Amino acid sequence: MLNKIRVAVLCSGGGTNLQAILDTANAGGIPSGEIALVVTDNAAAYALERAKRAGVETAVFDKKAIPDRKAREEGILKCLQAHKIGLVILAGFMTILSADFTRAFENRIINVHPSLIPSFCGPGFYGLKVHEAALARGVKVTGATVHYVNEVCDGGPIILQKAVEVLEGDTPEVLQKRVMREAEWKILPAAAEIVCRRLLEKR
Repeated sequence: MLNKIRVAVLCSGGGTNLQAILDTANAGGIPSGEIALVVTDNAAAYALERAKRAGVETAVFDKKAIPDRKAREEGILKCLQAHKIGLVILAGFMTILSADFTRAFENRIINVHPSLIPSFCGPGFYGLKVHEAALARGVKVTGATVHYVNEVCDGGPIILQKAVEVLEGDTPEVLQKRVMREAEWKILPAAAEIVCRRLLEKR
């Protein structure tokens, strides 16, 4: 496994993006990476079940059990380092990471955001709120973006984007599902391979 980057996926909920990554990896679509760890800040996250089924090791740093964000972050950081993680993927991880954390994994953290950045991004734009804002603005095209993570919320360099049409009569929930299916689940695994390959080339 020396020729693969060890990848950790951080999730807070259902883990549908995690499943897309696991399925793509299983089908040979991430040859430069190995999904080595799934970390969550929610002990009840269904992502843990998905990881278990895929035979991937898990770690839990529950918000209720560890309410202090700094302590939680330090625990996650130590865990990632202990597992020799080379790339961190944020897949519906609901904690904004500190500058100390992002610096520790500079150019080695990526995130998927459910809009075409720079539209509908930054503090307060997450989950359904993004799609509600897109519909309220009346945009005809939305989509998803995978970007590097730095200390600025949704501010790191863009790796991949994919556009998705907004249809007449869309609700935030319907649009969210379409963006996931047509964009997020495709570009997040693809970006994982791109970044793993870049990291391998630097070795």
